Amino acid sequence: MSDELLVVRCQLGEREAFAELVRAWHPAVERYVGRMLGGPADDVVQEVWLAVVKGLPRLRQPDRFAPWLFTIARRAVMNRLRDAYAHPKPEPIDNRPAEDGPGNDGAGDDEAEAVVNRETLGGALAALPAPEREVLLLFYLEDLPLTTCAQICAVPVGTVKSRLHRARILLREELVRKGYEA
Repeated sequence: MSDELLVVRCQLGEREAFAELVRAWHPAVERYVGRMLGGPADDVVQEVWLAVVKGLPRLRQPDRFAPWLFTIARRAVMNRLRDAYAHPKPEPIDNRPAEDGPGNDGAGDDEAEAVVNRETLGGALAALPAPEREVLLLFYLEDLPLTTCAQICAVPVGTVKSRLHRARILLREELVRKGYEA
């Protein structure tokens, strides 16, 4: 069933339609919020869905649900980031020695290497500035078109293109800095 039809059904008060909409979009919202904030953020995801419930009756263009949803998610993420910057938490000090014992010789199976690669990529993404990280996530991981990314970020398409270009350069530099070799 199309998102547009589900939105119209939601606006008519069908609870099952909203449940279907959440089932369809929750993983994407959770992925976007988690990657923008650098980890699981269930409370922010809940804020997003609460805003969707409140705002859905006023959505005049049901066919524009995806950009509208990601705009709400973006606003929630930016609010959280703004709060985090205003009230920084001190970093914990880790006094544990590095583990260089036998068994840490770098040899591992493909699954362990894939986990390390995902962690390396996740860390590199987290190191990017928020605007560049955001367009990378929306464009590559959520597979949204440039025009939709521009609407979500409230910037022109050209700005999205330049942020994508800069993000790719910064991501490559960060991966090289972390010792990743292609």
